Amino acid sequence: MSVDIQTVKRVARLARIAVSEEDAARMTGELNTILGFVEQLNEVDVSGIEPMTSVTPMAMRKREDIVTDGNKAADIVANAPATEENFFLVPKVVE
Repeated sequence: MSVDIQTVKRVARLARIAVSEEDAARMTGELNTILGFVEQLNEVDVSGIEPMTSVTPMAMRKREDIVTDGNKAADIVANAPATEENFFLVPKVVE
C-alpha cells in the first residue's frame, strides 16, 4: 500500500490538522515507511501462536461482575430540589 500527498492532505483535513505543503510531502515519505514495515509484519507466520496480553506470562486479575446501585443514590439526589424514594421529581411538561 502506498500513500500519496493527496491522501495525507485528506487525512489531515478529516483530523482537523493544519498541514503545510512541505509537511505533507515529508509525512508522505514517513507514512510510506511505516506502512512498509506493517506489510513486513503481515508476512510473518503466526498460525498456532496464542495472543498475549503481556510479554511475561501472568493470570489476568478479574473482579466478580455484580450489578449494584453503587450505594450512592442518596448522594446523587442530595442536591435535587425535589426527590422521592431516591428519584428526581420534575414538573409535568406534557398534558
